[in-house]
Amino acid sequence: MKQLLEVLGFLAVVQGVAGLVTEFSDWDWGLVRRIGLLDGYEVYGSIALLVLGVALFAAAENRGQSSG
Repeated sequence: MKQLLEVLGFLAVVQGVAGLVTEFSDWDWGLVRRIGLLDGYEVYGSIALLVLGVALFAAAENRGQSSG
């Protein structure tokens, strides 16, 4: 379970960074740009993904300490 949380946290952080990089550069990659619901709010969606990724890493760390 800890590894799953870490992988999901890593993916969320990568997609959050990709969304911010896409927003402030000419690159066009990441999932945030492709979600129509977030049209016009890509920066906020990217920041939310970064926060989610950090929270998932914290949950994975907490999960690892309580089981071992």
